[in-house]
Formats: sequence, structure tokens, C-alpha cells
Amino acid sequence: MGYQVLARKWRPSSFSEMVGQEHVVRALTTALESERLHHAYLFTGTRGVGKTTLARLIAKSLNCDTGVTSLPCGVCASCVEIAEGRSVDVLEVDAASRTKVEDTRELLDNVQYAPTRSRFKIYLIDEVHMLSNHSFNALLKTLEEPPEHVKFILATTDPQKLPATVLSRCLQFNLKNMVPEQIVGHLKHVLSEESVPFDDESLALLARGAEGSMRDALSLSDQAIAHGSGKLESDDVRQMLGTVSRTKVLDLLDALIADDARQALAVLDAIASHSPDYSGTLDELASVLHQIALAQAVPGSIDTTQPEFARLESLAAALTPDVAHLWWQMSVSAKKELVLASDPRSGLDMAILRLLAFKPGVILAQSHEAPPAKKSEPPAPPVAAPTQVNTVVVETAPASPLPHTTPQGTAVQELVPAEAESLPKGSVIQMPVVEEPAVMAQPASVNEQSLVGAVEVAGSDVSTAPKVAEEDLPTNGSWPDFFEGLGLRGVIHTVASHFELVETYERTLRFQIASTNAALFNERHQAGLASAIELVLEAPVTVLVAVGDTSDNTPARQREIFERRRVEAATDALEKDDCLNALVTDFDAVVVQGSIRPPLTEL
Repeated sequence: MGYQVLARKWRPSSFSEMVGQEHVVRALTTALESERLHHAYLFTGTRGVGKTTLARLIAKSLNCDTGVTSLPCGVCASCVEIAEGRSVDVLEVDAASRTKVEDTRELLDNVQYAPTRSRFKIYLIDEVHMLSNHSFNALLKTLEEPPEHVKFILATTDPQKLPATVLSRCLQFNLKNMVPEQIVGHLKHVLSEESVPFDDESLALLARGAEGSMRDALSLSDQAIAHGSGKLESDDVRQMLGTVSRTKVLDLLDALIADDARQALAVLDAIASHSPDYSGTLDELASVLHQIALAQAVPGSIDTTQPEFARLESLAAALTPDVAHLWWQMSVSAKKELVLASDPRSGLDMAILRLLAFKPGVILAQSHEAPPAKKSEPPAPPVAAPTQVNTVVVETAPASPLPHTTPQGTAVQELVPAEAESLPKGSVIQMPVVEEPAVMAQPASVNEQSLVGAVEVAGSDVSTAPKVAEEDLPTNGSWPDFFEGLGLRGVIHTVASHFELVETYERTLRFQIASTNAALFNERHQAGLASAIELVLEAPVTVLVAVGDTSDNTPARQREIFERRRVEAATDALEKDDCLNALVTDFDAVVVQGSIRPPLTEL
């Protein structure tokens, strides 16, 4: 006999050989031993988890010559015929190729006749969700009340497509995806029996590549054995799967932590030289960051047997939890955007550069001429006249500032954007106060780049700065219109549009922002918003931001309401339009819901 692939050779021949489906095996063996047999079974689950295998094991158990049992002998004529797929009383049907109602009726024409030589006539319908609605209707009555000698076993990867009438007539079992540890354990057994040399890392790679499917794991093993000339080695398996060495990913994280873009791109060049799957590279990066986050939350959770254990522990100590969480989220998001890039390599490059650019933390604004100071060195003093910049502060208890008073009881600490969501409601963030000259030309629009430079402009002292009239300060109701006049652009415009102005007094504006919108807000945006307001008022101001609930009085919410009303008005106008109504009547046309857009001239 010729070579038989591993997935077929090692198909389980008894319930005890099933891997990872103990909950189904226990229920079926109990039912068989007590002879509490249902007339219709439905197995659901993804590919390669054992649906068809379980169906054939049930067929063996029901038709074994020794009687109905959970331990079929496997050597009798009935068991052998079922295992080889040639039993006349076990009809295996591929619903994907027999979807028509005529096929179903032809199949059911012989239901009333007794089995030829077995105890039961068994109909095994694979991929049953592919049947047409008419086929399901033709099947319903027989499926509900079949003859005593008939059993139905259905299998599908998509149970959502089955009618409720079919589901209610079947005993349903949901088969689970197998975890990598279960796949690795079974592969060790199979490869040991096959006398194939292997290492643990290669099995772990195959288990991850199988994505919970034992059949895929065995098929990949066959491919890897051929690729590795009769043995399994991690380098060969990684090259076959197009995955990236975890060591390279750890090197990449080292470069990211060191804020070394040159070294990060050098690591990417080394990765690209092996022609990897760039999507898999981001998967591996997200997997490492996941392990780091777990180690930070639960010390000792990293498997000590891993070869990279020491490096993972070191990275977990070097990264803060907020950075690890943010980088994981950005890695997962970058994978979705990879298909939109001009080529996968450029998409990966931009993803890594994004991790470098958006590392959370308090970043003091630097002038365009001066290079950024090293982390170990204090920031260099500004060359221009002194500018008063308040440090970001967080109030541990929500203070209620009274007019003409300054909030008390503040404790200084850095605020990381990713920590904004965890701040208690009422926490106050004091933003940089930038003192500008009394007279300054106002630009036509304020963008993020120009605002960074505005932080270091020399200004007058607060005591000598001109006072702002109360009527010039925006209020809760006028803040959305005032915001539109600031001319903000980019991320700062997006984030600040979610601010709600809750109080103004003297030169102080106190805002509130929801925690879900505060994650990207950093000191650069703080300085930009303060500078933009000062350019309009021509006087220094203090801006306070608290994390808490907001109402509809934010610029973003007001814009949404305005746009919704425009759409509603346009919809009403179209519904009353005689030409449109004539088209609908004459040509049986339909207006697609959600497709109506107001004219741009109304903006």
C-alpha cells in the first residue's frame, strides 16, 4: 500500500482516541451505554475538529456486530466497512454538492426500507448548511419522526445558517477548537510513532499555524516533514510557514524601547530578508506584547521553560503597562490596515514607526532647531525669554473651585494618555499655561505643528498680563461655536472637540472629557489648545481638564446633531419631491436607506 497522509492514518478509531472534545465524548458514551439514543445528532465546529470522525464513530457504535456499544470492536465486517467508507447502510452525503430539493427527495425515497445488513440505516450529511430552503423543508418531517431503524447525523461549520426548525429537531453538540498544548501533545505522539525527529519549538509553530484544527496540524506536519527532508526543525518550519523568529521580534521591541528608529528599521530589514508573512510578523509582535502584559499583571505567569524567558522578563520590567497595552492595540490595528498599504513591507514599516511616534508619556515641546534632550539629561533651558508653563497636575480629590480662587490640594505627577481612562471621575488635569505678548498677529488657521512652537514663545508675567473680560470668555452654550473659530487641525482638533466647557472664572476655563476620548490627549495637544485660545482672547489663560461624563454640549456632539438634522431635512425634502415619487411609482424604484447626503453647499 502507498503512503497514507498523517491526517487519514491517525484519524481516531475509537472515542478514547479523540483529542480535545471530552465534553462531547462523555455525553455520547453515556448515551450509548444507557441506550438513550436520539434519532438526529448535529455536530458543529470549525474545520478539522472531529465532526465527521465523531459521526463515523457513532455509526460504528450503533452497527457493531457486538451490539450497541461505546467501544466498537473495529474488526467486525460492519466496523471495517464503515471505516473504509463502503457500508451500504451508512450513507455519507456532501450537502455542498447536493443542494437541490430533488437530491434531498431522492435521498429520502428509501428511508422507509429496512437496512440491508446492519442494525440501523444512518444518514451522515456533511456541510448541511449548504442545503437550500426547499431541501430543508423536504427534510423536516422525516427528520422529526424517522422510522425506528433510521438515524440522522448532521455536521456543519456554520450553524447560524440552519433554520430554527432543523435545530429544534436535533441533539446539538458544539465541538471546540483545540488549544496549542493539546495539538503539541498529539503531534509528539504521532511523530514519535512515525519515528520523525522533531524539536519542541517546531511543534509549537505548527500548533499556532493550525489555529485549533488537528487536521490542519497533521497536514502541516506532512508538509514540514517533506520540507525538512524527513525531520522537523524550527528554522525549516518557520521558513515554510513564513513566520518570524521570536528573537527578531524581541530585538525589535528592544529598539522600540530604546527609541532607536534606525535600529528598528535595521531589524525590519533582517526580517524582510527571509521573505516572511508581514501579517504574521505583526501577529508575533502582538503575541509577545500579550505575554508581557500578562507578566506585568500577574508576575510569574511567563513559562520558565521558554528559551526567551529571561528577555521577556526584562522587557516586562522595562515597559510600563500602559505602553504595552497601547502597542498591542496598535499592532492588532496595523494588521487590519496592512491590506490597504501600497505593499506589505511599507505597511509594516509605518506600523513600527507609529509605535515609536505615539509612545505615551509627557513630552515637553521642543523648538524645531533644538534636538530633543536625552532621557537621562534634564531638558535644556529655553534660549528665548522665560515662558511660564505649568506642569501637568492631577487632583486626587475633585475640588470645587470658587470664582476668583485657585484650586488647592494638587499633587504633581505625570499623566500618560493611556492612563486617562483609569482616572477617577473628577480628576483634574492642569494644562500648560503659555504667556504670550499682549499683541500678536493671529494666523488664518492654527495647526498642530505651529502650536508646538508657540509653547516656547516668550510672554509676559501673569501679574502684568492683561485681564480677560468675563463676557469675552466662552460659556457652556457658546463653547462649540467658539471652538470652531480656533482653527485647530489634525488630532488636536479631534480630541479637543470632545471637551465640554463646564465653568469659566477669571482667566480659567475648566473642561470635562469622557474617559473613552482622553486616551490620545497629551501635553502637546494641551499646549496647542491653550495657545489657540490665547491667540483668540489675546491674553493668557489657564485650562483645566477633568475626566468624567459629558453632555451634548461638546463641539463633536453638536456637529453630529447638526449633521443628523441636515440629513433628516434632506430626507423629508426628497420624500416630498414629485420627480422622485414619480420614479418610484413608474419604475418600482427604492430609495436606499442611509444613502441620502445633504448638498455640500449647505456646509
